[in-house]
Amino acid sequence: MDAEQIKALDEQYVLHTYGRAPFVLERGEGVYVYDTEAKAYLDFVSGIAVNALGHCDKDVVAAIIDQAGRLDHVSNLYHTIPQAQLAQMLVEASFADKVYFCNSGGESVEAAIKFS
Repeated sequence: MDAEQIKALDEQYVLHTYGRAPFVLERGEGVYVYDTEAKAYLDFVSGIAVNALGHCDKDVVAAIIDQAGRLDHVSNLYHTIPQAQLAQMLVEASFADKVYFCNSGGESVEAAIKFS
């Protein structure tokens, strides 16, 4: 599909609540994203949607593949090895005694209000 076909499909099936850029992103590498015409853009908004580590870093991709081969995602109702290890790393690298994992900014604000 070319960019115009993708944008038409998007227009037909996606509820628009904000304006979008006039190009279609196809891939990323490091700090750059590339559109369907192979034009490179410096990704200054990578923090949105939790992609603050760049695109397609080989170590990150390897870690994702490794974990996806074990367990994709489960609820916080269950203990998992990576979650316990990440919690330990965060506590040891910060001022905190414990961490709280949540799914969204809204949930984190709600938790902060409840904890305070």
